[in-house]
Amino acid sequence: MKDGLGPLMLNRLRLTQPLMEQAGHQIRFSVSRGPLNIASYLMGATEFMMALMTHPEESHLLIRKITDYLVGFHDHQAKLFPSIDGILMLDDIIGFISEEQFVEFGLPYFKKLYDRDLSVKFLHNDANCMESVHYLPEMGINLFNMGFDTDLNQLKQLTHNQVTMLGDIPPRDVLARGSAEEVKAATLDLLNGMDDLSRVIFSCGGGMPPGVPSENIATFIETVQTFTPQA
Repeated sequence: MKDGLGPLMLNRLRLTQPLMEQAGHQIRFSVSRGPLNIASYLMGATEFMMALMTHPEESHLLIRKITDYLVGFHDHQAKLFPSIDGILMLDDIIGFISEEQFVEFGLPYFKKLYDRDLSVKFLHNDANCMESVHYLPEMGINLFNMGFDTDLNQLKQLTHNQVTMLGDIPPRDVLARGSAEEVKAATLDLLNGMDDLSRVIFSCGGGMPPGVPSENIATFIETVQTFTPQA
């Protein structure tokens, strides 16, 4: 992959990089979808998950080819933008397969992709994560964004508090559609329910939805910043 011939995303980043840096920001992450997610785009989600059971050898071949491409793609991003010190991948398909399938078809490929000398190794999966979450430390991941219908205390226990959690109020029904008072109440419920506030970046579970009122974001931030744990 030569400079100037990369995907449109990289060209857009290169064009906007000066404006970002003028505003005091830098490009910190190389980003992509994960290998199973991309495989589902190529084949269709149902067809891909069926193939894991009916054609395991061919499935490994496909996932391996995608993984090798992604290794090069993230290397290319790091070369283009030396300020990168993190990797972010999004893969919800790991939430639709069994633990046994994840160990066979996911774990070795994610370990290869996250085997990088970077400060932040970030995974997003807001589908079911219970079949794979305890493998996050083995995968090399140290930051995880989950779905909102999970228990942060349980996730911290399953990962032995080795992974920083990013979440976990509902993005659509609370942050986007709720009133400022409802956002504050949900945030306080989350904070008061934590057994341990360490290694948590409080946010929404999943991606930021469109149309979130600025008042709701400000309320969320203020509630977290001013929170005092109950005695």
